[in-house]
Amino acid sequence: MPRPLLYLDVDGPLNPYAAKPQRRPEGYATHRMKPEGWIAQHPGRPPAAVKPLRVWLNAAHGPRLLELGERYELVWATTWGAEANTFISPVLGLPELPVVAWPVMHDAGPDGTFWKTRHLVAHAAGRPFAWVDDELGERDEAFVAVRHAGVALLRHVDPRLGLRDDDFAALDAFAESVRGRES
Repeated sequence: MPRPLLYLDVDGPLNPYAAKPQRRPEGYATHRMKPEGWIAQHPGRPPAAVKPLRVWLNAAHGPRLLELGERYELVWATTWGAEANTFISPVLGLPELPVVAWPVMHDAGPDGTFWKTRHLVAHAAGRPFAWVDDELGERDEAFVAVRHAGVALLRHVDPRLGLRDDDFAALDAFAESVRGRES
């Protein structure tokens, strides 16, 4: 049986973008990045004139995610797309990860769900999965419970704080519960 999937969002879980600008969360370092997606949000300006995006990342997350990668298949589920491999993975010490290709981004989800939800259910294709994102809610959990054949953990992460010890503990516990079902 394949390992469960762990869908990783960048902004919110790994980059606590909603923290107060002068109050970077403890353990995070500031990185200035110019992904193509960021440059595209500034039409009419040459790339050199676009101010870099401030991204806060916690290098300690890399080893913890690699450890989870022994029990999960790590997958980028972010609007950064493949650029997460270019900009985020090297900072965290992660290998190149598979990326969910969004057929349409930012379209309204059914039943008031987050726009990513139905796409991740389709991508998982019945495989157990965990998903960390800052835009998850009860409607997403209900949608997954009805439309996904496998078990799933949807873990809302506060975008002011990023991933914390309790999030990693929940992911560990979920992976163990999936392994217990396979035995």
